Amino acid sequence: MRKLNNWDDWIDYFSFWRESIGLDRKELGDFAFDIKFGDPEVASIEFGHYKGQRKWASLMHIPDQRIRDALMNLIIYQGDTEFASVEQQRNLLLKPPSDYDMLSIMRVMCEEMRHGWQMSYLLCEHFGDEGRREAAKLLERSAIEGQRLLGSFNEMVDNWLDFFTYTQFIDRDGKFQLKMLSTCAFEPLARSMGPMLKEESYHLGTGNKGLARIIKAGRVPPELIQKFFNKWVPTAFDLFGTDNSSSAHWGYVWGLKGRFDERENQREADKEHLNEASRTLYREECVRLVDRLNRYIPDRDRHLFIPAMTFNRGIGAYAHECRDIQGNEMSPEPYKKYLAEHTPSKEDYATLNDIMKDNDWIEQRTSTN
Repeated sequence: MRKLNNWDDWIDYFSFWRESIGLDRKELGDFAFDIKFGDPEVASIEFGHYKGQRKWASLMHIPDQRIRDALMNLIIYQGDTEFASVEQQRNLLLKPPSDYDMLSIMRVMCEEMRHGWQMSYLLCEHFGDEGRREAAKLLERSAIEGQRLLGSFNEMVDNWLDFFTYTQFIDRDGKFQLKMLSTCAFEPLARSMGPMLKEESYHLGTGNKGLARIIKAGRVPPELIQKFFNKWVPTAFDLFGTDNSSSAHWGYVWGLKGRFDERENQREADKEHLNEASRTLYREECVRLVDRLNRYIPDRDRHLFIPAMTFNRGIGAYAHECRDIQGNEMSPEPYKKYLAEHTPSKEDYATLNDIMKDNDWIEQRTSTN
């Protein structure tokens, strides 16, 4: 592990990381990697045991070492996802469907790097030697090698349908996570979220508009698009964490991570089922978005949909259970074949790559419209 003595050392390491994954490009180099803080939305701690006290401006203000450890862990996980997504998407720069899409993906990747930069700054600035070690690890773990902390971020984004599905669903989970952290009792983390959420909204729009453009073009069959939904959505459900999570429980008690609708929801939080509640709200939002996409598919029998929350799960109460996309139980042997038929296969990738040889597979846009 490289030893970092200060923030400038981390910046040098970041440049090395960019070059090592093939992103030391002049187009990306024009982007300003700044530390951005929004104005404090609420000055006092909004929920949990310390509700009503002033938000903590530094670690010295945090009353318990366990809270500091949990806070650092939240920052580490958030930073890990940001750098991982760049590693996952980097190969798409080689063959974009248009100049518009090249500019779009470069913006997404640069903003994801800036989000990782922001989390690394918090680690280096507030957590001393341990924080600097963890900030270095953010650049040392590799999605390419399957070393990232969360499952979704070890899957490679192979093509532009992958990318648009990823930004539609995985980045949307990111929006949920950022909004939940925006209520954090640690003021530097809470104030980091506003600028990040503004940038994240562009990523979500990129995914949603990209899928709409593919559907309108009519070259990629809805059945093939559905397989990519089946690939990514279960991993997004996993990102919300385990059921009955003690970490989520204590994160709420300590004021570190609120509910997605914390400021609007006047009901007392069910601290035993925080992850389940967020996952449900996320699925409901995704269902509404897919319903809008289906307006471009005349045949209702070919409409897209969000699979059940029990399908192909990697963690939680339904982890590794044999269930179909409607949530019905299956026996193990038929399930193996079923899963292979309902997620992208090598043949599906080959079919998609053949379709994408010509750019009529997606509705074309220019950088100015």
